Amino acid sequence: MDEKLKEVLEKQHYRIVGNHSAVQTCRWTKKSLCDEGVCYKQKFYGIESHRCCQISPWISCQNMCLHCWRPIELNFEKFLDKKKIDNPCEIIQDCIKQQRKLLLGFKGNKKINMKKYEEAQEPMNFAISLVGEATLYPKLGELIAELRKLGKTSFLVTNGLNPQVLKKLNNKKQMPTQLYLSLNSPNKEHYDKWHNSNEKNAWKKFNETLELFPKLKTRKVIRMTLVKGKNMNDEMIGDYAKLIKKAMPDFIEVKGFMAVGFSRKRLKYEDMPTHEEIKEFVKKIAEELKKEGYKILDEQEFSRVVLVGKDKKKMKIQKNQI
Repeated sequence: MDEKLKEVLEKQHYRIVGNHSAVQTCRWTKKSLCDEGVCYKQKFYGIESHRCCQISPWISCQNMCLHCWRPIELNFEKFLDKKKIDNPCEIIQDCIKQQRKLLLGFKGNKKINMKKYEEAQEPMNFAISLVGEATLYPKLGELIAELRKLGKTSFLVTNGLNPQVLKKLNNKKQMPTQLYLSLNSPNKEHYDKWHNSNEKNAWKKFNETLELFPKLKTRKVIRMTLVKGKNMNDEMIGDYAKLIKKAMPDFIEVKGFMAVGFSRKRLKYEDMPTHEEIKEFVKKIAEELKKEGYKILDEQEFSRVVLVGKDKKKMKIQKNQI
């Protein structure tokens, strides 16, 4: 990987793995180790925050979304040597090693829960959602299959611009434990301005993924990140509902934008909606989806996130779903 790119990512507390991957310890992993709270994924789905490893197997992305906290102004694609594709097993093991190194400093913290610290040495969930678009990694299916073989859960986040990859994962039975699709725009005009994609026919491909979603054999989530006055206006609710009805996900996670990282160069602190504002917006979306059986299931105020779905009993991940 290019030295300039490495330097930028390491300043953001990433650790580089191989030629095109990265790992970063989530703030909720750190908080959980000190018994100072857990991620909403633990509350909603039962994923233990202190045993979660946040990774990216491919650090570049086709989009440059306005709300992204990553250094999207850098063209990551030009820094990658596509002839050097790393082995999935090596990526997993190296990510675990780097995560352990990142956690070393916690051992001397008086607040540390040592039982959790020891457990954290062997992460059990891999959040494939860090930086870049994971479906661009040519061996993604093998990586997910290896995680399953090791008894680990995987949460894959995609921008939906590679529907052919999701079809392949589904056909080969290499789907993640839980698949996320990011939905941040209600229509093509808004999408083009918001995502600044370099992918041809991006809106068309995104809608292909929405239509494919119901056929995919795994737990599926639509993830929305709302920016006050930008992509959470009431006139957008009907269009959002139409898109969600195409996908028919198991759950819809609606989160508030947080002015962190490089997003502060594009948006302001005033653009962050409060939890109550998010909840009011979600109530209106849930009302539009009521006939399909959707309703508000849960929320976590600190994270400014509300969960919509059909059945609260299906929230927690079961062993047979790994």
